[in-house]
Amino acid sequence: MFAEVIENISSIDATAWDTCAGTAHPFTRHAFLSALEKSGCVSSATGWFPQHIVAYADTTKQDIVGIMPLYLKDHSYGEYVFDWAWADAYQRAGLKYYPKLLCAIPFTPVNGARLIIKSDVQDCQEIRQLLLDKAFQLGNELNISSIHWLFTTEQDSSFLSRAKITRRSGSQFHWRNQNYSSFNDFLADMSHKKRKNIRRERRRITDAGIKYVAINNAELSPQHTNEMFNFYQRTIQRYGAQQYLNREFFERITTSMPESVLFLFAKFENVFLAGGLFYIGDESLYGRYWGANNDYHSLHFETCYYQPIEYCINNGLKLFEAGAQGEHKLARGLLPVKTYSYHWLNDPRFMSAVDQYTKEENSHVDRYTELLGAHSPFRADRNK
Repeated sequence: MFAEVIENISSIDATAWDTCAGTAHPFTRHAFLSALEKSGCVSSATGWFPQHIVAYADTTKQDIVGIMPLYLKDHSYGEYVFDWAWADAYQRAGLKYYPKLLCAIPFTPVNGARLIIKSDVQDCQEIRQLLLDKAFQLGNELNISSIHWLFTTEQDSSFLSRAKITRRSGSQFHWRNQNYSSFNDFLADMSHKKRKNIRRERRRITDAGIKYVAINNAELSPQHTNEMFNFYQRTIQRYGAQQYLNREFFERITTSMPESVLFLFAKFENVFLAGGLFYIGDESLYGRYWGANNDYHSLHFETCYYQPIEYCINNGLKLFEAGAQGEHKLARGLLPVKTYSYHWLNDPRFMSAVDQYTKEENSHVDRYTELLGAHSPFRADRNK
């Protein structure tokens, strides 16, 4: 086996990549990462330099057995695990924090494999070690300050922990399908107060005459893509956020991976009022962006939580990840879960300081998650 660095994902055959990465997780698919690169959202101009590590079974390069999606970065935007304070500390010490290497999916705070191993490989640990060694070799060649792995899976977390790389905890809110047969079945699991509140919020939408349509796969059209991109832009403009994605990216994902893309639109008569962009995995639904033409009471909750939860129930999906942050999600049936990232810094002094900092931060996250868990919206006697 051997590994090499790929600076353009288009140089790798899409079928060969997806045979290794699989299609269960939409964000590690060749089509998604390629759309980011080809649209220019990920490029030298935006400070994301692809440095993907690809491991092969042999020198013929016919069989990809491992992948690490990796980027050389000169900033920390679009990551959702914040290390600006570390960068500032480096600068105050007269050191350079950038460039750094980042193993993550750009602009996407979603858990997933970061040391991707082909499913039929027997010695997974050997390939993970090969990918990790190559990352450190690349880091040495590029004289980077640090390497970071964000939103790792349980398997990758175990491996990186054994490699003595510092772990950092975070939290998100996820909804799990307890084999619900309907949305009302889900509501029956909740406390009376929370159930009543959700029904009141949903009633406001139906009483206003607002209806929803789910658009996926062959139903996706340029009009739908245009509407969704416009909603995305409105949210960016409203909150003064940085726009990471452009119209071409939206067009590319709806044509190259339409089976994984879901638009949920709110309509009044024939007018689009709001829309949400979601991605469909084998067993999961991932909420990413939403927007609306105007402020409507409860429209955000219906578009971003209740409609996707109902979609999961109707389509047998087991998990709904609604994105980063948001304690208001708890009252709507999404429970706190911990997320993990891993960090290595090349300066021993800073590595020691970060290690101590993350230990304290992890303890805080543990207490925070436990506190939120004690305020579960579900009935204490539910037996599902």
